[in-house]
Amino acid sequence: MARQAALCSLLAFLLISSPFAGSAAVTCGSVAQAISPCINYVRGIGPLTAGCCSGVKGLIAQTTTTPSRQTACACLKNIAAKTPGLKPALAAGLPSKCGTSAPFPISTSTDCSKVR
Repeated sequence: MARQAALCSLLAFLLISSPFAGSAAVTCGSVAQAISPCINYVRGIGPLTAGCCSGVKGLIAQTTTTPSRQTACACLKNIAAKTPGLKPALAAGLPSKCGTSAPFPISTSTDCSKVR
C-alpha cells in the first residue's frame, strides 16, 4: 500500500512538473533563437528554410497569452531594428509563407501594447 502511495505521489509530481503543464515563458532570447534561421530570408539573401518555418511555428505555438504575445511582438520589433537590410514585406509575410498565421501583424509599426 505504501508503495502505491509513493508511486501515485511520483506520478502526480511528474505531471505537475512536466513541460505540458504550462508553456515556457517567451523571452527575447527564445524569440531570437526561434527566428535565427530566418534572418537571411528576411534580408532577401537566402531561401526560406524548413528550419525557419519550424522556428516560426514553434514561436507562434508559445504565444498563447496576451503577455507572451506582447513580449514576442516587442522582441521581434527590437530584432528587426537591429537587422541590417531587413525587407519588411518578407518579414510580414513569413507566417503565411510557412503555412501559419501570427496572432499579431509582424511590422515595426505594430503597437505591441495593443496586441491581445
